[in-house]
Amino acid sequence: MSQARVWKYGDDVNTDVIYAGKYTYQQLPPEEMAKHAFEDLDPEFARGVNPGDVVVAGKNFGCGSSREQAAACLRYAGVRAVVAKSFSRIYFRNAINLGLAVLQSEDAPDALKTGDAVDIDFASGRILSGGCVFHFYPLPASVLGIVEAGGLIEYTKKRLAEKAKG
Repeated sequence: MSQARVWKYGDDVNTDVIYAGKYTYQQLPPEEMAKHAFEDLDPEFARGVNPGDVVVAGKNFGCGSSREQAAACLRYAGVRAVVAKSFSRIYFRNAINLGLAVLQSEDAPDALKTGDAVDIDFASGRILSGGCVFHFYPLPASVLGIVEAGGLIEYTKKRLAEKAKG
């Protein structure tokens, strides 16, 4: 992976600040959803995020309601992965279903800061930054396949097509 930039946040980042509740019941196209990512927490995020950037946070990322838009808006904004000490279980699954990598690391969130350049090696479970190596729990092959395919729907379509050729 090429180097990405870090956007750092703290503990207990909830779905209301990832994707504001006032948009929950609006059918917005992906590019519009991306514009609202973190708008109440960090108004600069949606304007400054680049494809491949990484969100880093502390514990309990994605707590709150189960709205999948909180994972979708980050994916549509181009975020490659969220690295956190821990995740809400519902957020974790929503992110995977939508093709957003969620990586649990004990040490990276404490060491990394906004603006740091990072490389993520999904296969080895390593994050490289400034000569330091941080570890995360590697994603199982099936989960990595879902993320690489762009989400569960695309992964399933691909698997069905392969089976039909078969």
